[in-house]
Amino acid sequence: MRTVAMNLAGVAEFPAIGSTPYRVDVDGRPYVPVGDGGIVLGVSLGDRVTATAGDHVAPGVSVGHPDPAARFALTAHACVGNPVVVRDGAAAGATGHVIGKRGEDGRVLAWLPEEALAVMVPGDGLSVRASGQGARLDGGPDDVALLNLDPWLLDGLGVQVGRDGVGVGVRAVVPSRLAGNGVGRPAQLWDLDLAFPAGDPVLEGLRLGDLLAVADLDVRHNMGFRRGWLTVGLVVHGDSPMPGHGPGFAPLLTGPAARLEALVDAGGHTGLTLDVLSGGRRGPAEVPAPAPGGRAG
Repeated sequence: MRTVAMNLAGVAEFPAIGSTPYRVDVDGRPYVPVGDGGIVLGVSLGDRVTATAGDHVAPGVSVGHPDPAARFALTAHACVGNPVVVRDGAAAGATGHVIGKRGEDGRVLAWLPEEALAVMVPGDGLSVRASGQGARLDGGPDDVALLNLDPWLLDGLGVQVGRDGVGVGVRAVVPSRLAGNGVGRPAQLWDLDLAFPAGDPVLEGLRLGDLLAVADLDVRHNMGFRRGWLTVGLVVHGDSPMPGHGPGFAPLLTGPAARLEALVDAGGHTGLTLDVLSGGRRGPAEVPAPAPGGRAG
């Protein structure tokens, strides 16, 4: 079955803070949420989720839209691996890829080269060639669902598809009791925060771009507990001091644990890297160059 591709537009997000700059951490202490949204510099795939003194820090740029309906459509349709082009501003013509999505009002996370991020400002227009939502695993079991992933990335992420089951390498398997913010939400629009306890050995070794499996979690529609189920997803943002929050997990595969196997390699796992993104058959070079003038969104 062929998936439909769509050209979607958005803008680099403006970080937002309310009338007080503070959030409250798990110990009741106020803090300022640095790095939550907008254009983030100096953070990359492969960095540890605990490496930054920030909150929900994701590499690259958060892409939204001023119209709520268009924003939700952008978030729902965009998939990890989709090509992204900066359409205006000082970085016009720069290309990258979708590397995840966030909840709340809906936002797409896009990796772009550091030199492009350095000259971008909130409000700059971007386009996403969205494709992949609704795709099925060719030759795989019917009860393992694929979501939020451009299918060209399956090989790069090491997903092994067979008629009787699907296997994928992960950093770790964690229990669904860690599921925090995002539970009950549609997995095409939200990530799931994993509320690890301080000092957890999995948390200490977790990196942006890792694949992770959550046991007893079904995300085919709204994310929730289901015994005997397994969900594999991508770590898309860093840790958070807030109670009920933590590293962000964007679901990619979900199905019965008897059909979807997580192959744990805590020391050698690589997940989504810049090398994997650059090796895809549908890279940004195949996206038309931006026309002069005009702002997306």
